[in-house]
Formats: sequence, structure tokens, C-alpha cells
Amino acid sequence: MGRTVAALAPVRRLIRPRVYGIDEIDLTPSLFVGNHTLLGVLDVPLILAELWERGIPVRVLGDHAHFALPLWRDLLHAVGVVDGTRAVTEALMVDGQNVLVFPGGGREVAKRKGEKYQLIWKNRVGFARLAIKHGYPIVPFASVGAEEALDVVVDSDNPVMAPLRSAFETITGSPDLWPVVRGVGPTPIPRPERQYYWFGPAIPTDDLAGRHDDDRAVRRVRERVRRAVEDGIAFLQDQQRNDPQASLVSRLIGR
Repeated sequence: MGRTVAALAPVRRLIRPRVYGIDEIDLTPSLFVGNHTLLGVLDVPLILAELWERGIPVRVLGDHAHFALPLWRDLLHAVGVVDGTRAVTEALMVDGQNVLVFPGGGREVAKRKGEKYQLIWKNRVGFARLAIKHGYPIVPFASVGAEEALDVVVDSDNPVMAPLRSAFETITGSPDLWPVVRGVGPTPIPRPERQYYWFGPAIPTDDLAGRHDDDRAVRRVRERVRRAVEDGIAFLQDQQRNDPQASLVSRLIGR
């Protein structure tokens, strides 16, 4: 991860992320829960770099589909991403490691048109159940900026994507095919939009000790986290709208 952070230095100088709340994070082992942005690769490495530099290494729970792809899964393993199974998550928690999860998984990465910054968590509650079981505080976080870097041209619901979607599902077991995107001009190269990250106050779970099988308690925690992440997204979008250095030119000239 240290080598990855060093390699990301030019990108970070270009993007110059603005980060809120990160210095208030307690070093107690925690479960970080946030929103997955379009494609999921434009902001996650930069978020991990921000945490790493502050002495907060995390293990990221990846969607199972990632690990069906040779080479790609090796790259993910190299930066600490692991298959997000229940068994793996529990092992990390028993070991006292920081864990980061995107409850939206592959579906939230494969955004359709009109789904910008939407949380698509379906009925997933596993992260809340395991946090309660292991007494892990949950740190909600949000990310904004990556979804301004690319436009969805053709999403996976389009009939023309059906053959690719079928092939992708056969290979990975997941129907969540990435959309066709456009960035700089007609190319898929992302525009260098500034990114914004927010880390909220930790949500404790120790007051619910022993209630990880209580579905009502689990769903209350899930909803509390979801609301916090949505509030974080709204806060960052406001910061983005009012940022005098939001454009690349203003950042380059330091104004």
C-alpha cells in the first residue's frame, strides 16, 4: 500500500481532494461504510491513501465478481482488497483490523443513467449485523467528485448490452456489468474533477451487544448509517458547488 500511495502522488496533486472529518477518526478498529461511485476505481485508491497517511490502514471488502477475473484480482489483493464474504469479514474483525465496505457492491458501481450518487443497498444488512456481533463502531463516509469525471453513455439495461452482460455474468457470476462511459471528449479517460471525502462521527454498536440476530436492531443500525452517508453526500455536494478551486485551471494556478 505504501508503494501504491507513492505511485498515486501525481494523480493526487492533480485532483487535490478535499477531506473532511478524517482527523476526528478514532484509532479504535472500525467498520468504514460509504457510497460506491460510478466504476468505483476513481476515488477508492485516493480515499485509501488519505487514510493510510494518517496511520489508518484498512482492508477493503470487494464484490465477489472481482475475484473471478485473473490479474485484476491479483492487483486488488496487492492493495489489501479481500473477497467480502462473511467468513473473511469476521476473521478481520476477530483480528482487530479496520474494514471498509460498500454495501451497494457491484450494483452501485454499475450505475445506470439518472442514478448519480444514489445509494443502491437493496436489503443488505450484513455489515450492520457483523458490526453488532463484534462490537465494531461504524464510521460512515461519503465521496463526491468521481461521478462528474465520467458520463454514462450506455448502461447495462440497454438491449445492445445484453450479449456483454450475459458473458460477464457467465464469467463472474454477477449481472452488474459496467456501463459504457465518456470522459475527456469522446474517450473513456476520466476528466480530472476535484474529489471530496467526508468521514462522519462513529456510530457505536456496543450498546447492542448480543443482539446481532435481532433483525429490528440490525435494521435500525443500517438505516442510521444510510442516513449518515446520504447526509455526507449532500454536505460534499454543497462544498463542491461553492468551491472556488473546483475547476482544474483554478487548482493549477492556485486560486
